[in-house]
Amino acid sequence: MAVEIITKEDLQEFGKNLLNQIRGLLGQSLEEPKKWLKTYQVKNLLKISDNTLQTLRDNGTIPFTKIGGILYYNYEDINRVLSGEVKSKRIKIDKSSNVA
Repeated sequence: MAVEIITKEDLQEFGKNLLNQIRGLLGQSLEEPKKWLKTYQVKNLLKISDNTLQTLRDNGTIPFTKIGGILYYNYEDINRVLSGEVKSKRIKIDKSSNVA
């Protein structure tokens, strides 16, 4: 049986490595975010009211999918809105022009 001597420096290095691994684990999300969010989740995430979310849907800023009366929002679309990548998709129609 071989005897291995552990020095104080070895223990300090072990402690540093252990702390770095723990920090890495705590920094990472333990749970992957859901791909689809419901209305209440979007409102909580963006900290907005029902009316504001309705306005964002109406003007095309936040795309959504309606299935069986429930609105679903893509998590990636919400992130794009938060980062400012998405602009309103509503088309403005000039009512002064006469189109027959």
